[in-house]
Amino acid sequence: MPIFSAPDGTRLTYHLRGEGEPLVVLPGGPMRASAYLGDLGGLDAHWQLVLLDLRGTGESELPADPGTYRCDRLVDDVEALRVHLRQERMDVLAHSAGGSLAMLYAARHPQRLGRLALITAIPRALGMPATAEDRLTAARQRASEPWFADAFPPFEAWLEGRGDFDPAFLPFFYGRWDDTARAHAFREEAETNDDAAEVYGADGAYEPDATRDALARVRTPVLVLAGGMDGGPTPSLARQTAQAFPAAEFAVQPGAGHYPWLDDPERFVRRVAGFFS
Repeated sequence: MPIFSAPDGTRLTYHLRGEGEPLVVLPGGPMRASAYLGDLGGLDAHWQLVLLDLRGTGESELPADPGTYRCDRLVDDVEALRVHLRQERMDVLAHSAGGSLAMLYAARHPQRLGRLALITAIPRALGMPATAEDRLTAARQRASEPWFADAFPPFEAWLEGRGDFDPAFLPFFYGRWDDTARAHAFREEAETNDDAAEVYGADGAYEPDATRDALARVRTPVLVLAGGMDGGPTPSLARQTAQAFPAAEFAVQPGAGHYPWLDDPERFVRRVAGFFS
């Protein structure tokens, strides 16, 4: 289990899958252990995945200062990983909330970034969160599913602030609600540092105007991949993310939810592998 030290001395862990050129992977959640990413549908057959456990998650150490869970402060941890790996420029794949961390890294260290893939990434760093209506519109696409009638009312209540989180609506986050999706979903609570997640996007984490200005000067190739059934982000919101980069390509994986490598691993790997090749 490889370990390196962050600038403040916090001991951080990453996990290696596969062989070949390294591809650094930033997890979402926010603040979910990287274990949920698995092998990204078999992407480890093409690259050596470097799956970072962000501080306070997975096998990484709890920091002395909980304020360092904030997204903008985690950028230093990502840069420390690059130095540890001895990479002049590193390729990065970021999922979900990890996309904002990747955007802040790109803005601060553009010269250290090779290629960047943003997978179902909500662009909070650009001041564009997914709205309740985004999520409900996507959810209504699932009206023919046998679980929809039980799942939609609590989902709507939760998004509108009238109810608590209910596992009944977890199927909306997946393109296919099968045994694989169920096992993946029900691990989330155990894999997530909820206290850290509260800090991740706290006041001061994002400066959207400054980030947009910086990303407009980033010439690295970027892939923004959305799930066709995902509500956070919707394909429309993901397209707006791509527009923040001068050299971005935008793609939608049909039928996929928030975890496209689970819904159609072959299609996911083919698209992402083609981008990094």
